Amino acid sequence: MSFTEVAFTCYPAVDLAASRAFYEEVLGLVPSEVILNGEDRGWVEYDLGGHTFSIGKAPGIEPNPHGPSCGLEAADFDASVAALRKHGATFKMEPFETPVCRMAIVFDPAGNTLIIHKRKAANP
Repeated sequence: MSFTEVAFTCYPAVDLAASRAFYEEVLGLVPSEVILNGEDRGWVEYDLGGHTFSIGKAPGIEPNPHGPSCGLEAADFDASVAALRKHGATFKMEPFETPVCRMAIVFDPAGNTLIIHKRKAANP
């Protein structure tokens, strides 16, 4: 496996509207991507320099007692997923596609979630 950068850091939201109000109205962050799914579910990204900070509320993105999640940008997404399977990694979420990327969520030995991520070509 080979990774090129930390693609994003994600904080799970219990109340997406309240989290957005904090990050946008209090901290002054400007959303770069907003994907809503219903009234209180979705994913919001904020570009900060060369990094993306995100908040989300959706199945699979619940507050984790171990802390937030980190997304690692894979040089080869399919090879990375195959290697994780070969090594017996436990997947919290099988590989899936969004409008801007492909990702899968795995657990590390301590129960932390790690996101394996690959941006689509149109979203460098």
